[in-house]
Amino acid sequence: MKKRFGTTVYKVNVDAGFTCPNRDGSLGFGGCIYCNNDSFRPSSCKPSIAVKEQIKNGISYLSRRYGASKFLAYFQPYSNTYAPIEELELFYKEALAEPAVIGIAIGTRPDCIDSEKLALLESLSKNHFILVEYGLQSIYDKTLSFINRGHDYKTFLDAVSLTKSRGIAVGAHLIVGFPTETKKEMLDMADEISGLHLDFLKIHQLQVVKDTPLAQMYKENPFHTFEYEEFLDFIADFIEKLSPDIVLQRLFATAPDNILIAPRWDRSRHQITNDIQQRFVDRDTFQGKKYKGQGVIAPLSSL
Repeated sequence: MKKRFGTTVYKVNVDAGFTCPNRDGSLGFGGCIYCNNDSFRPSSCKPSIAVKEQIKNGISYLSRRYGASKFLAYFQPYSNTYAPIEELELFYKEALAEPAVIGIAIGTRPDCIDSEKLALLESLSKNHFILVEYGLQSIYDKTLSFINRGHDYKTFLDAVSLTKSRGIAVGAHLIVGFPTETKKEMLDMADEISGLHLDFLKIHQLQVVKDTPLAQMYKENPFHTFEYEEFLDFIADFIEKLSPDIVLQRLFATAPDNILIAPRWDRSRHQITNDIQQRFVDRDTFQGKKYKGQGVIAPLSSL
């Protein structure tokens, strides 16, 4: 992003008040078993505040703290393509009307996209950077069933194919550590994901947070979650296998302490980041060192 736009680009979180088909009864109620949006949504990101005001507030804060000058409006909580096309267009264009916003990032589910919505995003991408971040979570249908996801892996593959065919940047969110998967199965996801030629990837360790069905499962029958040193080794192993063409946006999750049940690492974001970097130094390794394929993604500057 810095190479393309000449400066670091910061994300401004936006909550436009969307919901999810796994919550409103279309597919089910309660959402995925791990989902508590308070675990990742900033306190300043509230649907009761107009999108324009959320963006202005975010820009003001990031400008003061980091000297930031260019931003992506990040539609984050729940499924941000799950609404009528007219409503989506209104929100997206409202965000892009802010002069300092050079594009939008849209977090959504792969079963909440279609040709009409992609046509809208394709038209916006002619003058702005557009990124769609799909919740993948796992490539294994057994896990998607366990977490009450409401769709299978093929749905994700179809959404990625349709989105890339429109020339729109694609990201994915992956959760590692589900009790339904072995360590080998988790690591094998690096090979599979590399073959999809995604532009961006976020990796989260499974976190058990309060007020979720997963928390109740954990209380009744505790399962293993990543210990700190174990995760440092795992993330290094995973990234060694991952295509060097994929831009990593996140390497771990950090739910607020007041709702986090497990794992409790008691480290700051800064310390975790430094320890991951040090693990790479100690192992003399890097992203893609054990990647089996060939890098074929066009550079972002050509999108």
